[in-house]
Amino acid sequence: MHPLLYELNARCWLLELSSQHGQVIDLGNVPEAEFQTWQRLGFTHIWLMGIWTTCSRAREFALTDASLVQSYRQALPDWTPDDVTGSPYALAEYQVPNHLGGEEGLRKFRQKLNEHGLKLILDFVPNHTGISHPWVRMRPELYVQATPGTPDTFATDTGMGVFWVAHGKDPFFPAWRDTAQLDYRREDTQAVMREVLRSLAARCDGLRCDMAMLILEDVFAKTWATCPVKGTPARGEFWTTAIAEVREAHPDFLFVAEVYWDLEQNLQRIGFDYTYDKWLYDHLANDNYAETQVHLLDLPSEFIRRSVHFLENHDEQRASRQFSLDEHRAAALLSLGLPGMRLVHHGQLQGARTRLPVQLGRRPSEPPDPELTRFYERLLGALRTYSVGRGEFVILRPRSAWSENTSDHCFVIVQWQSSPDAFDLVVVNLAAQSSQCYVTPTVPGLARREWVMKDLLGEEKFWRNGHEMQQRGLYLAVPPRAAQLFHFSPARSA
Repeated sequence: MHPLLYELNARCWLLELSSQHGQVIDLGNVPEAEFQTWQRLGFTHIWLMGIWTTCSRAREFALTDASLVQSYRQALPDWTPDDVTGSPYALAEYQVPNHLGGEEGLRKFRQKLNEHGLKLILDFVPNHTGISHPWVRMRPELYVQATPGTPDTFATDTGMGVFWVAHGKDPFFPAWRDTAQLDYRREDTQAVMREVLRSLAARCDGLRCDMAMLILEDVFAKTWATCPVKGTPARGEFWTTAIAEVREAHPDFLFVAEVYWDLEQNLQRIGFDYTYDKWLYDHLANDNYAETQVHLLDLPSEFIRRSVHFLENHDEQRASRQFSLDEHRAAALLSLGLPGMRLVHHGQLQGARTRLPVQLGRRPSEPPDPELTRFYERLLGALRTYSVGRGEFVILRPRSAWSENTSDHCFVIVQWQSSPDAFDLVVVNLAAQSSQCYVTPTVPGLARREWVMKDLLGEEKFWRNGHEMQQRGLYLAVPPRAAQLFHFSPARSA
C-alpha cells in the first residue's frame, strides 16, 4: 500500500465551497462532486486539517501578536478580524465546532469518504493543549509546572491556587505562547491522552500526529529537565502503549508522524506506519540533486516505503514559489513516484503561491496555473492507471554513460511492476543541465522480449531490445529538469 494523501485546510475549503454554491456548506453536506474529484485523481486518504475547536485565548493571541498580524498582511492583504480563527493546533477540545458541521457532520463526511473508497485522516496534537483548555484550570497537574516568573510560562488561577504552567515548545524554537505543555513524565497525563487517542480512533481511519517526536521519553526529559515533576512517574514510551491499545480495537488504523531530527526510524520502530521525509524535501528545496540520489539509494527500502514524501504542506513554502515550473514538475514526479505515502497539499495542484498562516480561515483568491494544472492532471491520471504506487518497486542505481560523464549522479530512477509483462520507470533529472546515464531494469524475463517504451507524460514511443537492456543497460539522455514516466510493454516475443 502506497497511500496518496490530500491535505485539506478544512476551514478555508468549506468557506470556499459555501461561496461557490451560494449556501452554507459544512462537513455534513459536502457536494458529491468533491468526493468524485478526489476519487478520479486517485487519492486514497483525505486529511482534514483544522477541524477541532480552537481555544478562545488562542484566537485572542492570534489577533494581537505583531508577527502574526504582519504575516496576515502579507498572505491576505484584505484580511479582517473575522478571518482570524486562531491556530488549529491550540485546542480547546477534540470536537468539531457547529459551524463546521459538528460531530454529526464529521460522521457523515467520513461515511461518504468510505463509500467512495477513501479514508479519513485527522490531527492529533499530543504535546500540548490550547492555553485556555479546561484542563488548565481543572487539572493543572497534567501540565509541566515551573516556579513563578520562569520564562515561557503563564499563571493560571485554579481552585487549588495559582499554578505556573509552561507553554508548549520545540526546544529549537520559541515557545508557542497560545499553548500549554502537557507533562508526559506523569502516568496520569499519559493515561488521559491515551483515552483521547482511543476516542479519536473511533471517529476516523488514521491520525497525523503533530510533532510526534517531542514526547519521546528521552527527548521530553531533555527538553524539560529544569522543570520539576511530581506524581506517579510514567513507565516507557507513550506511543508504544497508545498505538497498541488503538490497534487492538482498530487493527487497520494508520499512524502518521510529523517528525524531524533523524528520529524517523525510532518512531517507525515503536509503531508508526509512516513518518515525514523532511530530508527529501530539504534536498529538493536546496537543489542538492547528488545528495538526493544518495539519500534514496542508501536508505533501506522499507524505511522509504514508510516515509511521507511531499513538496509542500501547511508548514512549508508553497512549491510554486519555491521551484520554477520545470523544477516543480521534476520534484512533483519524484515525490509522487516514490514508494511510501505521497502527500499533496490543498492548492498545490493549481499552483497556489501563497503560504497561508494556519491562524487564518480564508485564503486569497489566486488564478490557477494552467500549465501546472494540466501536468498534474496527466501525472495523476497515469499514476491511477499504471503501476506506480501499487506494484513492486526498486530504486535503481544509474551508471555513467561514458568515463568522463558524471551526470548519472543527477538521476533518480524508480522501477514499478504490478504484472509480469509490463513495468514502469519514473525518470527524474534533478540537474539544470542535460544528463545521461545507463540503468538496468531488474525485471524477470527482460532479455527475452522486445519492448515498447511509452512516455506517459508526453507523446513519444520508443522500441528497446530486452537483451541489450539486460547486457548494457537502458541508455537515457534527458533534458534539464526532466520529468519522464515510461511504461514498458512487450512488442513481441524474442
